[in-house]
Amino acid sequence: MKKEYWYILIIYITMQLSTFVGVPALTFGGVLIGYSIEEMAVYAVVIWIVFSFSVALLATLFLLRKEMKQPSLDRDTASVSASIVWAIAGVFLALFAQGLAANIESWLGIDMGSENTQQILSLIESFPVVVIVSSVIGPILEEIVFRKIIFGSLYKRLNFFLSAIISSIIFALAHAEIEHLLLYSAMGFTFAFLYIKTKRIIVPIIAHVAMNTFVVLVQSVFKEDIERMLREAESIQSFIGGLFL
Repeated sequence: MKKEYWYILIIYITMQLSTFVGVPALTFGGVLIGYSIEEMAVYAVVIWIVFSFSVALLATLFLLRKEMKQPSLDRDTASVSASIVWAIAGVFLALFAQGLAANIESWLGIDMGSENTQQILSLIESFPVVVIVSSVIGPILEEIVFRKIIFGSLYKRLNFFLSAIISSIIFALAHAEIEHLLLYSAMGFTFAFLYIKTKRIIVPIIAHVAMNTFVVLVQSVFKEDIERMLREAESIQSFIGGLFL
């Protein structure tokens, strides 16, 4: 594996662990200048998330700057038009895989809903700037780390299925929700498929960004409208059903 890839992995792991130092430090600093500890308990998390993810992405792109400028020599690389089609289709594939995995988890008795997602949505409602991390910066970093580097390195030694399974499980474990291992693994497997199908990391990046943005819009921005439409649909169904009683 290239040394730049090792540096990126170190940066990503450091970013994840930095919360345990950065957030308390910011909280302490905020209290010193007059903010209450309750206020800083929230502000510090938001500030550190945006700061740490932004720095990690900039550092990652800097390390990949030469590679990004080099033209692809792989003859199997998808054309721009094909890549666009796969990126759009990838959103639906990822949502389908997520829905299928969620149904299997429900059948196994696992509670629906992700605690991580709910925490992020709660932060977004109070601090909309967090959506930049959840919908753009985070997905870009994850695709570079888990698909380009981890999956890509495994694929040089193993077949697609094993490489995708192993990298997807690592991707799932990184989200620290072991009960939703299948859910995250299904998404990771889908993005790995998009990457190997097109040989362009931008394709799973676009699909991942679009999917995360869609989830935020559905569960946050348009949540009340969707709930209202569901209530209206239930009312209409009840009314129609009553006509036949």
